[in-house]
Amino acid sequence: MELSKEEYKVLVSKTMPHSKVLRDCAMAFLVGGIICAVGEGIGELWSLLPTVTPGKAATLTSASLILLSGLLTGFGVYDRISRVAGAGTLVPITGFANAVVSPALEFKSEGFVLGTGAKMFIIAGPVIVYGTAASVLAGIVYGLAKAVSL
Repeated sequence: MELSKEEYKVLVSKTMPHSKVLRDCAMAFLVGGIICAVGEGIGELWSLLPTVTPGKAATLTSASLILLSGLLTGFGVYDRISRVAGAGTLVPITGFANAVVSPALEFKSEGFVLGTGAKMFIIAGPVIVYGTAASVLAGIVYGLAKAVSL
């Protein structure tokens, strides 16, 4: 059976599930906001300790969010949240932690070195590489722009 491009488009549009863009955006916004609010709450709790400076509280908050995200990923909760929230779970630090922990769990049966160690950064690795390259490029552009404006 041969279909023309138009017939194929009609067939695809009939069988493809339609996205609920407004609901998806609202859920992403809501869950992303909740994750950020939890982070703010954790930061406030850390800052209540007398020996914790604001800089240390920020670092401890980041570490706490990474730990919490890793634990939720390990217990399968983060995946259930992402099914509902979509892009809302990609709030940078928690999404990155999830991207590191998920492959590590998936390939743990292959051993610590060839499984967990080798596959841990399979998703997050390109983010690190291209993020670093983009920041170096931005620094060069900034440096050149500053040198020209002197």
